[in-house]
Amino acid sequence: MSTDHNSAPVDASEFWNADIAPIPLTARRWGMRDMAALWVAMAACIPTYMLASSIIDGGMNWWQAVLTVFLANVIVLIPIVMNAHAGTRYGIPFPVYCRAAFGMRGANVPAMLRALVACGWFGIQTWIGGSAIFKILQLYIPEWQQPAPLPILGIDLPRLMCFLAFWGLTVFIVYRGIDSIRLLLRVKAPLLVILGFALLVWAYDAANGFGPIFSQPSKFVEGGEKAGMFWMFFFPSLTASVGFWATLSLNIPDFSRYARTQRDQVVGQAIGLPASMGLYSFIGVAVTSATVVIYGHAIWDPVDVLALTQNRLMHVVGLFALCLATLATNLAANVVGPANDFANLWPRRISFRMGGLITGIIGVLIQPWRLLADPSGYIFTWLLAYSSLLGSVGGILIIDYFFLRRMQLDLPGLYRKDGPYWYRGGFHVSALIALVVGVAPCVPGFLGTIKAIEVDQFWTDLYSYAWFLSFGVSAVVYGVICKATRRL
Repeated sequence: MSTDHNSAPVDASEFWNADIAPIPLTARRWGMRDMAALWVAMAACIPTYMLASSIIDGGMNWWQAVLTVFLANVIVLIPIVMNAHAGTRYGIPFPVYCRAAFGMRGANVPAMLRALVACGWFGIQTWIGGSAIFKILQLYIPEWQQPAPLPILGIDLPRLMCFLAFWGLTVFIVYRGIDSIRLLLRVKAPLLVILGFALLVWAYDAANGFGPIFSQPSKFVEGGEKAGMFWMFFFPSLTASVGFWATLSLNIPDFSRYARTQRDQVVGQAIGLPASMGLYSFIGVAVTSATVVIYGHAIWDPVDVLALTQNRLMHVVGLFALCLATLATNLAANVVGPANDFANLWPRRISFRMGGLITGIIGVLIQPWRLLADPSGYIFTWLLAYSSLLGSVGGILIIDYFFLRRMQLDLPGLYRKDGPYWYRGGFHVSALIALVVGVAPCVPGFLGTIKAIEVDQFWTDLYSYAWFLSFGVSAVVYGVICKATRRL
């Protein structure tokens, strides 16, 4: 696709470069197995392991926590599959897909919303990978037992070195390109399933069962510590768990553009996502429960569990597994998308590789170790805050593509200035209004949650539904405005 009947060559456009150009069918290598492996590989990571355990800390029993995570992923699978459709049909990445709804320049708004939160996740995952290296090496390097923190940064030099080493490995693979990431996911998916079950067997054997968490009642039952408060906790937990993959529910075209058919992307993702998230959440709960028996208290971080074992073989195998899990998840979930998003800002100057480097630099600057210092803040502030924004974007994209355009896009027009998606100066005002209106009801509750201001309980309760609320409001507002003005 380089021209159409009434345009200059598209590849001469300022909105085109080779990395964000459509992928032709002949160049697509991802089948159903690859799409399933994508989600199995991404789900098999430390944050998934910790997610249900954190919900248990809030008061749920084990099966309620795992079911909440599973249900959230069934819900988020719907927008994931729907947004993936355009990627497979037209071979386009997420920021180009956004141009139809938001305009050629306006697409940078949702692209940057998605990119910046992915940079945050990149930093978190890179810190987790570096921490795994540090905690194992610490067992064999006496000088690392109590290192002094560096001024301002709030971390010590050995941890910083491990963090930057893992960062460097990640950036190196980004420079190898998308095929290297696909092969890494293929290797990781079956390997991490095997290692996950191995960890489960070890925990069961060491604790002579799965431990007390499996018999621990919910704190929300009658007479319990939080009696009558189940639903007040359930919906924030569900929303946070939906928010876990809120970024991927938008930028899934960055991967589905490589899929051969719609069946490959739909069935592959349906097989790969909910079951994998449920399984790894269960493994996290089971192993955490066993640690109560083995070590006398619950340990929800698998890196800490590994560090407490005295088996050197487990240290080596476990370190390899944790690093592989974190590396593959980080690349797929937190680098591919923002790399394309940053490339979309200035296609003629920013390539996919340069976008990946920008992602890595921002991931360092946010100081992710501070985000992970408090698990409750990690879930209920970080995940909920960004999911409220991304819900709005998802609602607009789905209404625009499926219900207003009936899945018909002008492919050359997505790369052409003054084409059908130029609107007013490159911005589609209707989409931007819908975005702001969808986010607005969530803002007071967010500010109250982070203790920035005092707000009425109504806004805090409303904030518990952030992703669902912003998705629905933006979708309705956008559809109404477009129908009323008869303009897309």
